[in-house]
Amino acid sequence: MRYQSFSLRQKTALTWWNRSELAGYDGLICDGSVRSGKTLSMSVGFLLWSMTRFDGEQFAICGKTIEALRRNVTDLLPKWLEGIYTFQERRSENRITVTGNGRQNTYYLFGGKDESSYTLIQGMTLAGVLLDEAALMPRSFVEQALARCSVEGSKFWFNCNPAGPDHWFYTEWVKRCGEKHLLHLHFTMEDNPSLSRQVRERYERMYSGVFYDRYVRGLWVSADGLVYDGFDPARHVSDQLPETEGRCYVSVDYGTRNPTVFLLWQREKSGERWICRKEYCWDGRKRRRQKTDGEYAEDLQLFLTGYNLQTVIVDPSAASFITELRKNGLPVQAADNRVLDGIRSVSGLLREGKLLFSRECTQTIQEFRSYVWDEDAAAAGVDRPVKEHDHCMDAVRYFVSTVLMRAQARVRRRPERL
Repeated sequence: MRYQSFSLRQKTALTWWNRSELAGYDGLICDGSVRSGKTLSMSVGFLLWSMTRFDGEQFAICGKTIEALRRNVTDLLPKWLEGIYTFQERRSENRITVTGNGRQNTYYLFGGKDESSYTLIQGMTLAGVLLDEAALMPRSFVEQALARCSVEGSKFWFNCNPAGPDHWFYTEWVKRCGEKHLLHLHFTMEDNPSLSRQVRERYERMYSGVFYDRYVRGLWVSADGLVYDGFDPARHVSDQLPETEGRCYVSVDYGTRNPTVFLLWQREKSGERWICRKEYCWDGRKRRRQKTDGEYAEDLQLFLTGYNLQTVIVDPSAASFITELRKNGLPVQAADNRVLDGIRSVSGLLREGKLLFSRECTQTIQEFRSYVWDEDAAAAGVDRPVKEHDHCMDAVRYFVSTVLMRAQARVRRRPERL
């Protein structure tokens, strides 16, 4: 792999441990915008440091999940360090052995996805730890990983995109980096020389609101106000819908005591927009009558009259309704129900003008205007929408995350033809 030029901050992340004026720090924090090159420079710097300073020691490389860690870091390290070190991975043991220049060290991979994850790393003795996306991991896991670093000369390496200003990692580590004797490097997209101006502008168009401030500007800011502040009825709602392709998708937010929502989606025939043509909403509390799974399945069949169905996307927690739909011969796909990732994706598509809603989707339009961030949760450092006025919003998110984002991911993974 041929490297292009590095920015000053990237060079610092690569070499700080070997520079007399910086080597005395106990660790490094790199935060800031997406696509700023902090992951590459920090990961390569971590390997160079550990393989230069130690021999025969153990290290930990941690991410939110091991799958994400492999995708973003460890599967790329052999390419980034080709010709310098050799890598032997035992995937079943989540362990990588790195050899080079007469030295050999072992690197264990860990996923810090929930509060119980800290037990995975207990009892180890480490010479250093790299925490990729540290702000996405539980505090208990991060602090347990740091407590394992008892070898003389061990150091901490943190990398993350910003979250809210009350997030524990920001208050305890970023704001107190001087007190904790850590070097803090704040990255922006301009710190990545490999990004062209056109690519930077594309990322700026992708995000709005809090996600723009965090992922483009690299700021630790609160999620407050409307979740979808980029929703504009003049731009995203229409009485006259464009011609669409034949097949449709239906996204479902299913409720027993809460409302049940169906949204019907088709792709614009000459363009990249997806059209939400119509909605169904049954609120058993307001109507004073709950419907059975069988009744909802019958309603869905009527809802689909005149349309050629591709699949129905349903929250996987609605197991009984999924069974009922399959019993009725309807194709069903479990929805990707990750909340923040889905909100970010919907926000991006709204900003790019790729979602359009029929004026008849009155409940959906109303929820866009009343779906807000939870201020109490934000004060505790947690990003979470208020669980009100969210049933259509959940159905929108299920469609975007499950159909559109997965399709984009498949395109990105497709190998280029030479």
